[in-house]
Amino acid sequence: MMSINKGKEIAEGSSRSTAAAVAAAAAAADQQNPPPLSRYESQKRRDWNTFGQYLRNQRPPVALSQCNANHVLEFLRYLDQFGKTKVHLQGCVFFGQPEPPGPCTCPLRQAWGSLDALIGRLRAAYEENGGLPETNPFASGAIRIYLREVRDSQAKARGIPYKKKKKKRNPLKSNEDSSSFTIQQS
Repeated sequence: MMSINKGKEIAEGSSRSTAAAVAAAAAAADQQNPPPLSRYESQKRRDWNTFGQYLRNQRPPVALSQCNANHVLEFLRYLDQFGKTKVHLQGCVFFGQPEPPGPCTCPLRQAWGSLDALIGRLRAAYEENGGLPETNPFASGAIRIYLREVRDSQAKARGIPYKKKKKKRNPLKSNEDSSSFTIQQS
């Protein structure tokens, strides 16, 4: 009878140790497999890798530490060939028309909003990868000027003026303004 219990204890003990081993392996796997990245984070990583590849493909290759605003501007111009936004040229009969009635041979470009968002992600990725804010080529004034020119030219070509979004009023502030009025009770 003693040997049966001993066998049972050994079996239970081994299942306990197996369960503990499985739990430990699951915990280790959780540490190795972090939670999935958000859409923004995965896009930022993809953009960062693409920019790094672009720099490595330059002749001669450009080290990230040597990268400046001119490299970023060249990258943005390079991306235009993959754009999907029709931007009418000044000589085009559809220039300035928001909804042209027919096709034309004007080039496809990257939309201003896409470029603006891309620069925002790359600016953040640069600093997350050890770059200093003071040397961030994506934060350069030349980049801001380029984006403004792209925005204005695309708006003109489409005949739709760009309107800056108005900031929402602070509801707390408007309540303070209206508190100067007194309510008369009868």
